[in-house]
Amino acid sequence: MLEIIPVMDLMNSVAVFGKSGDRENYAPLQSIYANSPDPLEIAASLKRANAKEIYIADLDLIERNGNHNIYKIKEINTILPVILDVGVDNLETFEFLLDFAYKIIVATETLDSIEELEKIFDKYPKERIIISVDVKNNELYTKNMDLNLEDFKEVLRKIDPNEIILLDISSVGTEGGYNKELLESFEEFRDKIILGGGITKDEIEVLSNLGIKKALVGTALHKGEIKIHNF
Repeated sequence: MLEIIPVMDLMNSVAVFGKSGDRENYAPLQSIYANSPDPLEIAASLKRANAKEIYIADLDLIERNGNHNIYKIKEINTILPVILDVGVDNLETFEFLLDFAYKIIVATETLDSIEELEKIFDKYPKERIIISVDVKNNELYTKNMDLNLEDFKEVLRKIDPNEIILLDISSVGTEGGYNKELLESFEEFRDKIILGGGITKDEIEVLSNLGIKKALVGTALHKGEIKIHNF
């Protein structure tokens, strides 16, 4: 059965909503799970709806605009185990975050180098680490590394992480459907994949039948179109 992992983006201590990674135009989140964009209220409601964990992207830290959200995230982690993305760039950043969340995401968007990724995996258990393969316009999205998708697959084969987020940033918030071509190209990693980006209600059973174990859902979940349990 496919596990739905709720997605929540934080900015200036409130939950926000946006499309396709356009962080300049994010607005306070309107969710069926709360009467306000208060992330603690939303997290508590999601727990009551039987969510097992929650994916949080701290947009302020990702953009290096301050740590407005970090202690609120630590509090949320006492309600629901947090899978946290704050734009890890190196081992030092990763180590700092271990006190604030259950699992830490190391994303290709912000990672400094493959060497830093290897340092993290050499020092810490795989259970605490999730690699996020960020894709934009069907290409590996990275600010600091000169790699393409095929190059990064070689890295994944070598490191052999427990979990890999496959995130099509272009589809985030669009409810336009997941990137089928991208998922097919990562078939060898299917048992490890957490899929994200544009997933619709009609695709939940399809993904479950394909053997995908987890999916990140934001917009469709907060609008009530996809439930934590759809079966």
